[in-house]
Amino acid sequence: MLLSKVITRAAALAVVATSLCGCSFLGLNFGMAQLSEKECLMRAMYFESNRSSSEGMLAVGTVVMNRVYDARYPKSVCGVVGQKNQFAQGVLTRKMTDSGAILAAQMADQVLAGARHPGVRNAQHFHTAGLRFPYNNMHYVLEAGGNEFYEKY
Repeated sequence: MLLSKVITRAAALAVVATSLCGCSFLGLNFGMAQLSEKECLMRAMYFESNRSSSEGMLAVGTVVMNRVYDARYPKSVCGVVGQKNQFAQGVLTRKMTDSGAILAAQMADQVLAGARHPGVRNAQHFHTAGLRFPYNNMHYVLEAGGNEFYEKY
């Protein structure tokens, strides 16, 4: 009887927690299962490109897809975008609150249909524009949408 109450309360807490944050509870990613590949891609482009331009969003989307097709990364858009410490904090849970969400939806459709930013090439990494790091294994290929995109050797 006590065990069933504990299990019921834990299940209820998990449902409430995941509905509020849409992300995870005790390390289990419930929220990612609820998001479509398009929604995950939209969110990465929206939060990472500063909603500044279709070019910036396309560049971020290209990086996401470059990772999807690389064996070192998860095989799904949501898996790539949901990787810890890889994209903006709360990328899968924060609210998209302005018209940039409409542009992100349009750009996500294009990326999922095969559009890629030619300047990104094989880059799988980016950081805020204006920063530079003294590592010898970084080759910068593009600046777009407030970010600098680079390949690692």
